[in-house]
Amino acid sequence: MRRILLTSVAAAALMAGSVQAQTLVATSNIIVRALDRTLDFTSDTTTSIRDSKVVREAHDDAASFVASQGEIRGANLEAAITTIRSRVPEAENASDLTLAQAILAL
Repeated sequence: MRRILLTSVAAAALMAGSVQAQTLVATSNIIVRALDRTLDFTSDTTTSIRDSKVVREAHDDAASFVASQGEIRGANLEAAITTIRSRVPEAENASDLTLAQAILAL
């Protein structure tokens, strides 16, 4: 009986972690698609996010931020996040982690 209970608890914990990871991936995908759509529409009038020097320079900071689960924050990443939020309305409410993942995906 005890073994069944332990197995059930372990399975529930694994499922909860999986759901959380899937939610993070889904949110990141939404932001990346929104950024991509916005880039397509704004490329004629403004410098696109993808080609922005600020965003390109933030790639390494974004990688460190994602790898450290938000513990390592670089100045280039902070500048890129501010730039993205000012240019992409869909990104205003996105977490910094989600935006860092979007920078890595660009």
